[in-house]
Amino acid sequence: MEHGQEHITVVDENGNEQLFEVLFTFDSEEFGKSYVLYFPVGAEEDEEGEIEIHASSFTETADADSAVGGGELKPVETDEEWDMIEEMLNTFLDEEEENEEV
Repeated sequence: MEHGQEHITVVDENGNEQLFEVLFTFDSEEFGKSYVLYFPVGAEEDEEGEIEIHASSFTETADADSAVGGGELKPVETDEEWDMIEEMLNTFLDEEEENEEV
């Protein structure tokens, strides 16, 4: 995982790989972490026109085998982090809507 990456592959607890599209990434000084919001590639909207969006924190690591940096996704651990992520998502979605109206 690195900033600016458009897709990530996530391996679930059963070892299955799934490709996700990155919605956006951001850093939080408050929590000292980076976060990524992402959704399954090819996801279809539900009845309410929404797509399930996932969020994780991540730490960037230098991958010796690659010129591209690697990283490790970690679960979001606190309600405070979830509140902050939700706020960032709402701001992002509001800005997207404004851009579409222009």
